[in-house]
Amino acid sequence: MSKVSFLDFQYKISKSRILKKPSRMFSGDRQNSALMATYQPTTNEMRQVFDRFDSDKDGKISQSEYKDILTALGQEDMNGEVKKIFLVVDLNGDGFIDFKEFMEVHKMGGVRTRDIKSAFWMFDKNRDGKISAEEILEMLQRLGEGCSLQDCRQMVRAVDTDCDGMVDMDDFMAMMNAPSNWVK
Repeated sequence: MSKVSFLDFQYKISKSRILKKPSRMFSGDRQNSALMATYQPTTNEMRQVFDRFDSDKDGKISQSEYKDILTALGQEDMNGEVKKIFLVVDLNGDGFIDFKEFMEVHKMGGVRTRDIKSAFWMFDKNRDGKISAEEILEMLQRLGEGCSLQDCRQMVRAVDTDCDGMVDMDDFMAMMNAPSNWVK
């Protein structure tokens, strides 16, 4: 299993939540949006990510909660990486990550293109360079999201610019760089 950085992981979880209920296709220049170097999620999007980590809803993320999300994503705590992350992120030293600390770490730089590509490969389980509705369904189910295959097919259609029934890297990059065009 590969290592997942804190920011990569935040991004993957937040994007899973944003993908859940698109209701219309985004518009805009696909080439320009795919070239954007960073995407800065809103505070509301970051709150959704934080809430996914905070499974007991006590307002803070424990190492156990963090590890549970890694497990749901098929990742492992390689070489005590979670403990190392908490040493850096837990600014007040209480052993937990609260929302303020969560936001502070994220302010270091948004989500870069390589992070988006990493998220793409997380969804693309068969490594064919395209994400199918079935692959989206599998990932969302791992994350505990209630979603049907039909919902996932609708998500694919909303971003599939070449109408092949799959999300390729260009579609994914454009979608991730244009979240404000998604309406819940």
